[in-house]
Amino acid sequence: MTDSAPTARTTADFWFDPLCPWAWLTSRWMLEVERQRPVSVRWRIMSLAVLNEKRLDELPATYAEMMRGPAWGPARVCAAAEQEHGREVLGPLYTALGTRFHNQGRERSRETIAEALAEAGLPESLAGAADTDRYDEGLRASHQEGIGLVGEDVGTPVIAVPGADGERVAFFGPVVTPAPKGEAAARLWDGTLLVASTPGFYEIKRTRTAEPSFE
Repeated sequence: MTDSAPTARTTADFWFDPLCPWAWLTSRWMLEVERQRPVSVRWRIMSLAVLNEKRLDELPATYAEMMRGPAWGPARVCAAAEQEHGREVLGPLYTALGTRFHNQGRERSRETIAEALAEAGLPESLAGAADTDRYDEGLRASHQEGIGLVGEDVGTPVIAVPGADGERVAFFGPVVTPAPKGEAAARLWDGTLLVASTPGFYEIKRTRTAEPSFE
């Protein structure tokens, strides 16, 4: 009788914009997947403001106005934190920001961002990055790496994992509410990888009939 070899862990790159409630739900699902499957999440930053900057005239007025201004701030702060302190800080910072923005319904203010930075063990002064384009080159590069894997007609999050043939398997979503737990989270992961890795597969979709639930 021989012992079976341990299963190697898979790194899943997860591109997020901290403003998006649907990406937040998917990210909480991914944390559950880490507990259920040999998967490690590597957090990456993308930007809805960058994604939409060339099509603002096509968007609803209120959403377009957010993309022109407020949407930049939190993503810029995440980009600044990564560039100044390393990619490993993105996970704790995203959790601190997302909990405040989505679960607690807090304003996306500088004060809220500073609180999240402090919780993540980062200098509160990084909140000032929200109002400068100093870190935009890195933000755009990270965004483009993720969106370049799936195309422009998606949003956040983007997830990518190594494929069996050596090429990355990447997809947008899944969009789900509330975030599945336990074995339900694991089954969704297994099924998502199955369809995403099928050659020629592009889309499964149905109309959303529920608002994000952060239970």
